[in-house]
Amino acid sequence: MDSTATTPQTPVMPEVPMAVTDQQNTALLDDTITFLTASTPTNSGPQGLAEVERWTAVLSASDRPGLAKIKQELNQLGIFLADPKTPAHDVAEVLASLGAETAKVADDAGAYSDPLSNLSKLLIRAGNTLSR
Repeated sequence: MDSTATTPQTPVMPEVPMAVTDQQNTALLDDTITFLTASTPTNSGPQGLAEVERWTAVLSASDRPGLAKIKQELNQLGIFLADPKTPAHDVAEVLASLGAETAKVADDAGAYSDPLSNLSKLLIRAGNTLSR
């Protein structure tokens, strides 16, 4: 084969947003709240990363305005959790920011307002614990 020949490229598959039901949204909120209340905040690696990936998938499927900052913070948190050497303080800052942004979204979230407010408080508390 000629070394100057172009390499065939696999066509990029467009991402199709997944449909998320209210029941799935509720389950994800419940799972995340349980995770945050049941564990001591640490750089939780695989389990925390799995939660971040679930939220990233759900939020990417949402057309709700005002989620850009949360998506950005989730991506950063995913990067931090994937690296066990990430300082706890860096994770704490992202958790606190996510908590603040979640509180903003909770104000206009209808039936999800209370669970999102609870999630916001838990994220901020986890961030405070890690920053000590």
